[in-house]
Amino acid sequence: MSMAASQPASESWSIVVMGVSGCGKTSIGIAIAARLGLAFVEGDALHPRGNVEKMSAGMPLTDEDRWPWLDLLGAALRHAHEQGRGLVASCSALKKSYRDRLRDGAIGPVLFVFLDGSRAVLQARLAERRSHFFPPALLDSQFATLEHPGDEKLVVTVDIEAPVDTIADRVLQGLGALGVSPVSIKEKGTLR
Repeated sequence: MSMAASQPASESWSIVVMGVSGCGKTSIGIAIAARLGLAFVEGDALHPRGNVEKMSAGMPLTDEDRWPWLDLLGAALRHAHEQGRGLVASCSALKKSYRDRLRDGAIGPVLFVFLDGSRAVLQARLAERRSHFFPPALLDSQFATLEHPGDEKLVVTVDIEAPVDTIADRVLQGLGALGVSPVSIKEKGTLR
């Protein structure tokens, strides 16, 4: 686990669980949202229909395809912040420009949880996954697009080669080092 931080987080936590397809964004996002007492938004559910159709057909998305999707997710983060609530969301957020777009849209601070894993582990997970629009053949395009966020502020990086509960524990340890914990959320009154 590695972290980069230079400022304290606010009371309305915006946490984006990111990484390539198959890394466990949804499972880990749900787990940490539950432990922090925050709502969870599945970023894939916000994709415009055209994006889903394109990926289902085995075509990688372009930046132009992603901007409206990122804007919708940024708006969800902003809305939660304006309501004084925290929010955990899943989103691949592969490029720094995508993460910056989310930061800009969210208004308040956004913490990123980068779920990092080897190509072999991710290929095996994708091969086992059923009923998802993202085909395993697109994994290489995601690795080609990925810009590691390790040098960015307010980022926690966790390796995915562990059970979900262990990964969630490591994420919470990393978030705790950035000032985000169930206790701090309860003290600030954002626990729902």
